[in-house]
Amino acid sequence: MPLQRKNYLCIPEAVGPYVHAVAHQGILHISGLTAFATKAQAQETDLQAREIVSQISAIAEEQRVSLANLVKVTIFVTDLSALGELRSVLANAYGDHRPASSLVEVQKLFHPDLKIEIEATLALT
Repeated sequence: MPLQRKNYLCIPEAVGPYVHAVAHQGILHISGLTAFATKAQAQETDLQAREIVSQISAIAEEQRVSLANLVKVTIFVTDLSALGELRSVLANAYGDHRPASSLVEVQKLFHPDLKIEIEATLALT
């Protein structure tokens, strides 16, 4: 099965030499998403996280699956002090279908307004 490179009109346009996601063998690998170019861009970490989860959910919906199909997320944050609020946002989004997860603190992301970036993997079946 060939790779399918995908961009989605339901989320902000990719701003670099990449696609939003690549599907391969029933798995969708979603690029790191941020709140860039959204109303949440300059907001706190939890509000940016809500925006990103909304983007991932929109991609899942376009693929005719849900967040229950999340396999793995990798989360990059610039400040761990908002970890409690972030966990609350994620727990609410995942419900009983919690994915595998990694959380990494980074010095900065590609724009100074951004506090969080999330990569995700979704099962398409």
